[in-house]
Amino acid sequence: MFRVFSLIDEKYVNPLFEVFDGGVFVLSSFRDVKKSLTEVGFYFPERERLAEAKKTLGLALAVVGARGEIFEAEIPDEDWRFSYRKSFKTERIGNRLVVRPPWEPMPADGVVVTLDPGLAFGTGKHETTRACLEYIEELSGEGGSFLDMGTGSGILSIAAVKLGYAPVSGFDVDPQAVESAERNAKDNGVAPMFFKYALGSKEPAPYSPCDLVVANILGPLLVRFAPEIATASGKHLVISGILTEIYDEVLSAYVERGFAEKSRKTFGEWTTGLLERRG
Repeated sequence: MFRVFSLIDEKYVNPLFEVFDGGVFVLSSFRDVKKSLTEVGFYFPERERLAEAKKTLGLALAVVGARGEIFEAEIPDEDWRFSYRKSFKTERIGNRLVVRPPWEPMPADGVVVTLDPGLAFGTGKHETTRACLEYIEELSGEGGSFLDMGTGSGILSIAAVKLGYAPVSGFDVDPQAVESAERNAKDNGVAPMFFKYALGSKEPAPYSPCDLVVANILGPLLVRFAPEIATASGKHLVISGILTEIYDEVLSAYVERGFAEKSRKTFGEWTTGLLERRG
């Protein structure tokens, strides 16, 4: 097993997770409280992917503005298999939702979503994912149809099914993410519909307007595809994956298309907005 990693300031960790959310490499992080820097990187079994992994991590560091030397190492399989688990514990989100890795005990209460962070594209650990989950829970009393744009691990769709939304669907441009979402849904005993689709595609959109649409993608993409995203939402829209410094710019693209902001949540460097269609 091989590892590519870097040591960076803690303030860059959450933005870096968002860059990798839904990507080919699954990012992990570990911080020793006695040290000032956080270790970020990923594990993979193929030696021939070392160059690709180092290039990918380097580009991601540049995107978030972090600087750090990139290292590589080979690790005995028995040391690697469970090493990432130390960074992931059961987390309660909102009033009822619980995100649990499969090696942790099953909670006695709550709406539980079980995900293995070592195998998933996106977990409740990220600020933007957490904000989306909180909004999904807060609106669950209204129920209705649900669409997850950029589904990644499928965590939002899985939670939506468990909270009573129907029908529930999600799409992603990455076929590996779709496969991961389907596997995670099966492990959770639910069956939302997942499919491969890219915003901006010339093909007709394979979905109808939904009562709640969640688009947890990066801010510039939310602006670029605002016409398509806005059209998909019949009532409520959650926009996420937005650096706080550009949130108002992203919001304006949807205000122009008939939405009003009901509330926003800011966690770390990221702001997520709950919008409602006017009229």
